[in-house]
Amino acid sequence: MTSTDVPTTTSAMTKAVLDEADLPTHWYNLAADLPAPMPPHLHPGTGEPLAAGDMAPLFPAALIEQEMTGERFVPIPEPVREVYRLWRPSPLYRAHRLERALGTPARIYYKYEGVSPVGSHKPNTAVAQAYYNAAEGVRRLTTETGAGQWGSALSFASALFGLECEVWQVRASYDSKPYRRMLMETFGGVVHASPSELTEAGRGFLERFPGTTGSLGMAVSEAVESAAPDPEARYALGSVLNHVLLHQTVIGEEALRQLEVFGETAADVVYGCAGGGSNLAGLSFPFLREKLAGRTGTRVVAVEPAACPSLTQGRYEYDHGDVAGLTPLMKMHTLGRDFVPEAIHAGGLRYHGMAPMVSHVVDLGLITAQAVEQREAFDAGLLFARTEGLVPAPESCHAVAGAIAEARRRADTGETGVLVVGLSGNGQLDLPAYAEHLTGVRTPATGDQPF
Repeated sequence: MTSTDVPTTTSAMTKAVLDEADLPTHWYNLAADLPAPMPPHLHPGTGEPLAAGDMAPLFPAALIEQEMTGERFVPIPEPVREVYRLWRPSPLYRAHRLERALGTPARIYYKYEGVSPVGSHKPNTAVAQAYYNAAEGVRRLTTETGAGQWGSALSFASALFGLECEVWQVRASYDSKPYRRMLMETFGGVVHASPSELTEAGRGFLERFPGTTGSLGMAVSEAVESAAPDPEARYALGSVLNHVLLHQTVIGEEALRQLEVFGETAADVVYGCAGGGSNLAGLSFPFLREKLAGRTGTRVVAVEPAACPSLTQGRYEYDHGDVAGLTPLMKMHTLGRDFVPEAIHAGGLRYHGMAPMVSHVVDLGLITAQAVEQREAFDAGLLFARTEGLVPAPESCHAVAGAIAEARRRADTGETGVLVVGLSGNGQLDLPAYAEHLTGVRTPATGDQPF
């Protein structure tokens, strides 16, 4: 079905799948439409606004340009679109069974990114980053990963473009999610538990924080340290930076067209889980474009874990993206670079800060935020799985929980409307976490993860 096949009713349709011909040709840059410009990134040494040359040791020129561009639309290279076609456009579903279970008059839709080769939204930027690095002659990419979805995506993308990939995985997830590590290694990635003894930063963290479960900030430091002195290596980041958020906007661009297929004119509320911000931005930024243009009144809600509440409890100030202070200073909502969150199952949301552009949009009042406890998130995931037949990733469960709470409120008030949820990945490799939630008993695969 294409976007021209608009039904006369939304009651019977369950899935909107666009044709390959409908695959977006451009990424969307929200910075072009913001009512106030973002505060610039700052050089970690001088404190002056970051120049393009300052980023050259870590990123290829094309990505640096995208990081700083004010262009509204950035063309997607055909080699990237060719890989995207393996799974994109991804489906948008109407959650009829969940609606009935909640007794809500609201219409709930979810954009499902779990159909990608690694089961999450992360390849949307991993493929782009691998392509641009390979085009500039880079041989090796280094990165960090929390739950392992980003590491899996970059390992997959690196294999397609002939790059080596070295991943520092947060210790809590390295121990609790062995299948993610196996998936990275299957695609050719080399994986280290972080903090490690392989870098000066890692050794320092182990000395300062004996027995630490690690954090994304620590893993970032190790990956950056490994890449910076090697002229044939570059660093790849799975969230936070502007160019990463840019690549993810294929999600929202498709979702807007798919809502038209369902006969909907707009979304009332869009929900995305929030850790570093890429999934949330990818889904919501095209919706915000429509709102800023006065065409809709869509509200966007970022749903984060109560154990790592950067948006709801963090400070909006300049901070480093890593613990060692190697990255540029970015103005963002942050809990402080030394913050080490609990070893929750949603490893992809265990980050001390939030993407600067997401933070700026929150500061402008265009996105609101809420935090949910891990139990509430998994309860929502179970209800979703038992009604819709898809097991959400622990990260995605947070967005589902936010939407379910709103749908229940509307069941009480009789208010209708459209709720859109970003189902950023599937939970097929996270079943030990679900088992622990169901039984209350820790398994060898989940270790000390608290419930």
